Amino acid sequence: MNLAIELTKYLMILLVGVYTYYSFQVLRYKSKGQQDRAYRMMTGIIFILHFIGHFTLYLQVQNDKLLLLYAGEVILFILILSLYQGFYKRLSKLLLRNMLMLLAVGFIVLARLSFDKAVKQAGVVTIAFAICLIVPEVVNKISWLNKFGWVYGVAGIILLLIVLFAGTTNYGATNWLSIWKFTFQPSEFVKLFYVFSIAAMFHEGTDFRRICAITVMAGATVIILVLQKDLGGALIFFVTYVFMLYIATQNSIYLFAGLLSGSGAAYIAYKLFNHVRVRVMAWQNPLGYIDHEGYQMSQSLFAIGTGGWIGMGLNRGLPTDIPVVDSDFIFSAISEELGGLFAICVVLIYINIFIVFTNISLRQEDTFYRLLAMGFSVMFTFQVFLSIGGVIKFIPSTGVTLPLISYGGSSAFATVLLFMIMQGIYMRGRAGRRKTDTSETAAG
Repeated sequence: MNLAIELTKYLMILLVGVYTYYSFQVLRYKSKGQQDRAYRMMTGIIFILHFIGHFTLYLQVQNDKLLLLYAGEVILFILILSLYQGFYKRLSKLLLRNMLMLLAVGFIVLARLSFDKAVKQAGVVTIAFAICLIVPEVVNKISWLNKFGWVYGVAGIILLLIVLFAGTTNYGATNWLSIWKFTFQPSEFVKLFYVFSIAAMFHEGTDFRRICAITVMAGATVIILVLQKDLGGALIFFVTYVFMLYIATQNSIYLFAGLLSGSGAAYIAYKLFNHVRVRVMAWQNPLGYIDHEGYQMSQSLFAIGTGGWIGMGLNRGLPTDIPVVDSDFIFSAISEELGGLFAICVVLIYINIFIVFTNISLRQEDTFYRLLAMGFSVMFTFQVFLSIGGVIKFIPSTGVTLPLISYGGSSAFATVLLFMIMQGIYMRGRAGRRKTDTSETAAG
């Protein structure tokens, strides 16, 4: 059995490496035949990797419930591919497969860390994909989504205010809301309102007075998040606005002013909030505070170092020694048990998603959809940067999840919704190019 587990470790690295290679190659392919062959290969790799991960875990824990969970996830993946590709002939197959690959990695790692949480995560993802099945069509067909900029913004602010005064506190941040037996994180969904709001308002114009009004709205959102002590979320919202402002105006002064004000705000937060100072201390010298403030970061670094390039193998490390490893520090668990090479491929898949998102934005003729896609691209990618950067001690930990991999129902649901919105924008872009090509042909 030990030999089998050792072999699966190398096989999983090989599979994710080949998948990553094809995810970038398909961006270069011009032939539909080449693209389809690559997509078939990528699909096969996702299912094989998912099987090997659960098979390896089953060999060690001998839990029949794990087989049921695996079967349910396989059915889910098949339904996602069948329904979404069946209903939407023009959707981005690359984006859909990247989602499934990251979900497969997340399902494997969560099943290793906590079976109960893996079941809950799979349930939330199933509900999210079922509800979001209509989203690409809504975004593709409805033309008046850009008419409600202030409505989106005010709705987001009201929701955050409700959380501020009636929410529950976890890990020092008051960013959870409990309704009956359900607890969720509204800020994950406010992210979507926020980007819609900014894109819609900049679509109407970029005169100085309008910029000031939008900045006040964005600033109010960020300030409420700071008051909730959700500083990671506040940082994501702030950076997203700065880049959307720059993209809308093409004025580098706004970009530099935003970065400068962000640096000043970070310094003020360091002086005002004790938990910010604690995280900075843990980042600067984790081993010096290993018994208290630096324990989480120290254990994360130990895990990454222990895993090396090829990892310890599933269920052979000690990732559970890291506090909140299933959410904020799941990248450490990946690095320890699946290896540094596997972890690097995960990072490259996220980079591939950023490239796809950016390409979708650049292909939009309508300002609203171009800004919307770029806003989601910046927001998603910056969250990945904060999550992984905090885990590897590149920056202080901000307590944000790794999209589609970390445990967290709100994050998973909101991320699936974000990707389906991007699919709708992608379909609009393809339809627009097709109309242009037809017009040019007719004119010629």
